[in-house]
Amino acid sequence: MFVRRFVVALVATCLVAGLGWAKPSAPESVLAPLPDQGKTAAFAMYALSRMHYRSVPLDDALSGQIFELYLKSIDGDRLFLTAADVEQFSVYADQFDDAIRNKELEPAFVIFNRYVQRVADRTAHARGLLETGFDFSVDETYDYSRKDVDWAADSAALDELWRKRVKNDWLRLKLAGKENSEIVETLDRRYERFQDRIQELDSEDVFQTFLNAYAGAIEPHTSYMAPRAADAFEISMSLSLEGIGAVLQRQDDYTVIRSVVSAGPAERAGIRAGDRVVAVGQDEEGTMVDVIGWRVDDTVKLIRGPKDSTVRLDILPVDGTIDSPPERLTIVRQKVKLEEQAAKKQVIEVGSGEDVRRIGVIELPTFYQDFEARRRGEVDYRSATRDVARLLEELKTEKVAGVVLDLRNNGGGSLAEATELTGLFIDEGPVVQVRNAQGRIEVESDRRPGRAWDGPLAVLVNRVSASASEIFAAAMQDYGRALVIGEPTYGKGTVQNLISLDHLSGRDGGRHGQLKFTIAQFFRINGSSTQLKGVVPDIQFPVTLDAEDYGESVYDNALPWAQIEPADFDTVANLSAIVPQLEQRHQQRIADSAEFRFWQEDIEQIRSQRQRTSVSLLASERRAERDSQEQSRLERRAKRIELGLEEPDAAADEAVADGDDGLQADERSVAQAAQDEARAREAGEERPDVLLTEAASILADAIVLGNEDLRLAGLPPQPAAVGAD
Repeated sequence: MFVRRFVVALVATCLVAGLGWAKPSAPESVLAPLPDQGKTAAFAMYALSRMHYRSVPLDDALSGQIFELYLKSIDGDRLFLTAADVEQFSVYADQFDDAIRNKELEPAFVIFNRYVQRVADRTAHARGLLETGFDFSVDETYDYSRKDVDWAADSAALDELWRKRVKNDWLRLKLAGKENSEIVETLDRRYERFQDRIQELDSEDVFQTFLNAYAGAIEPHTSYMAPRAADAFEISMSLSLEGIGAVLQRQDDYTVIRSVVSAGPAERAGIRAGDRVVAVGQDEEGTMVDVIGWRVDDTVKLIRGPKDSTVRLDILPVDGTIDSPPERLTIVRQKVKLEEQAAKKQVIEVGSGEDVRRIGVIELPTFYQDFEARRRGEVDYRSATRDVARLLEELKTEKVAGVVLDLRNNGGGSLAEATELTGLFIDEGPVVQVRNAQGRIEVESDRRPGRAWDGPLAVLVNRVSASASEIFAAAMQDYGRALVIGEPTYGKGTVQNLISLDHLSGRDGGRHGQLKFTIAQFFRINGSSTQLKGVVPDIQFPVTLDAEDYGESVYDNALPWAQIEPADFDTVANLSAIVPQLEQRHQQRIADSAEFRFWQEDIEQIRSQRQRTSVSLLASERRAERDSQEQSRLERRAKRIELGLEEPDAAADEAVADGDDGLQADERSVAQAAQDEARAREAGEERPDVLLTEAASILADAIVLGNEDLRLAGLPPQPAAVGAD
C-alpha cells in the first residue's frame, strides 16, 4: 500500500502538466485523491452553481479565492509553509476551477503533502530546542497573533519564529511552577502529538478541506461534509452521541467557546463564551491531553462522547490572560433536555419608595419546538411560543407593570416559532420577508387575531443574539411594539439547507457526503436586512464583543446588506420619540451604579486583552503582569465588600490572598477542583445581573414617559407604581 500510494502521488504530480500546472518539487508524503472524489467535486459544483442563493461562476477569480482559503485552512497561522513554498504553489491559483471541473484534484494533494512534510520539519526543530533551554532575562516579545502576517521568507525565518514560540510555551509552564524536566516532557509530548495528528489525516480529510475551501469561497455559511463527517453529524443529530452543549471555534492557538446552550452541561459547569480549552481528559481520573494548537474538529472528537460519561476540561477563562492558571471543570455529557432550555420567568423590582415597579422577565434561550410531537398530532407539544404565552398569563396575575423578553445569547432556532412568538404581541400582520435565489419574496405573517400581552414590552439582546432572535427583535422594533435594549446583534440574515450529494449521483453506488448552502435571505418588514448590520438597539449598552471579532461581519465574503420594498404593515407606536429621554435617564442611573461601573471596567479589560497581539518573553515582566492582575482582583473584591455588594467570605479571601499556587489545573486534586468550581458558580449566581436590572429600569422609565404623553409613546396608561402583593 505504501509503495502504491507513493507512486500514485508521484504520477499525479506529473499529470498536472496536462492541465497547464507547473510541477513543484516531489511530494514528501503519499496522500492522493480517491477514485470517487473527482465525481463528488463535480456534484458539488452542480449544486452550488444551480441552487445557491449567491450565483458565483467557477472561474479563475473564484479559483484564486479557493487557493487562498485552502492555504488558510491548512496553515492559517503561517507557521509551517514558507514564502518559497507558496510561490511554488501559486501556479495553481487560477487552475483550481479546472481541477474541479475536470475531476483532477491532484494539486490540492500536492500542497497538502508539502504541508505534512513542513510540519514534520517544524516539530523536529521545536523538540530540538527543548534540549538547550532559554534565557528569560532577554528583553524580547513573541507575536502570537499571526492572521495578518506575511509568509516566512525561508526556513531561517521560521526557525526564529519557532524559537520564540517554544520559549513562550516554556515560560507559561515555568510561571505555573513546573520544573524544567517537567516542562521538557510536557512540551515534547505536545509537539509530538501534533505531528502525529497531522500524519494520521487521510485522503478524505484532505478532500473535505479542499472542498470546504471551494464552498467557503462562495459564502461563509456554505460547507461540505465528507461521508465520514456526515455520518458523525447524523449520529450527533440523533443524539446517539452526546456532547456538552457548546459551540467551538479556533482562535490563534486555542479552541475557544463560541457559545453555550442555555441550561446545558457546559453552562451549568460554569463555561462562558470566550473561554479557551487547553486540555481535555476522559472520565474522572483519565490523563489530561494538551489541545493547544489542535484543530477544532480534533478537539471536538475528544469532548464528544456517550451520554452520562464524564469529560474534564482545563479552561483559560475569557477574562484571564494566557498566563492565568487554568480552571478544571468536570462535565457529564448528556442530552440537553427541552425543559432545561425552556422559557423561564421571574419578577424583579426596580426603583425605590413609591416609584417601585414590578417588571416581569422572560428568559428565552432558543426558539424551540418539539417538531416530532407536533408531527404526531399531539395537542400539548412543547414550543417557545406556547411556553411564553403561559408565562405571560402568570405574570398578569402577578400584576407586573411591563415585561422584558431576554434574548441574550439566543442563537435562533425555528423560523415558525419566531413568527408565532411575534403574534403574541401584535394583532395580526407580517413578521419577516424571505427572498430566495430566484428573487421571489414570501412574507411570513401572524394570522391569529388578538395579543397575549398588550402592555409595555422590552427586548434585551446582545452580540450572540442571532437569526430567529434578530427576526423577532426587528419585528418588535419596526412595529414600535417594544424597546430593543442591549448590543447590536450578530447579523446573520440568511437561510441554509442541507442536501445529500448521494442523491445527485444517480445509481453509481458511491458515498459523496453532504453539502450545506445558503438558499435565501431574511428581510425585515421595513425592507432592510438583518444581514451584517444585525438589529441596532434603541438603547445601547457597551459592546462586549467587537464586530471585527465576532458576528457575521468577521467574514470577508459574507452576503452584503441589502434592502427591498417594505411589507404592508401599520406601526402601533413611535417609541423612537422617547428614546432621547430614556437615554438621558439611563446615563444618569449608570453613573451612580457601582455594579454597572464594575461591569464596564471588566468589559474594557477583556477587550484590551483581546486586542493584544504579542507578549513579553521576560519572566520578570510576565510575573509583574500576573501580580498586577491578582492585585486588581483583590482590590475589586474589597471595594465590593465595602459597598455592601458582596459578603465577606474567609475561604474566598484566603484563595485571593494565595493567588496563583503555581499548579496547572491537572495537578490539583479532583476534589479541590470541584470545590473551586462550586464556589465560583455560587459567587456568579449571587451576583446580580446588572444588565437585566438596567433593562427593567429603562422599561419602567418608558412607562412613566408614556403616561406623560400617551400619543407620543403609544403605551397604555399604567398606575404610578405597583408594589408587591
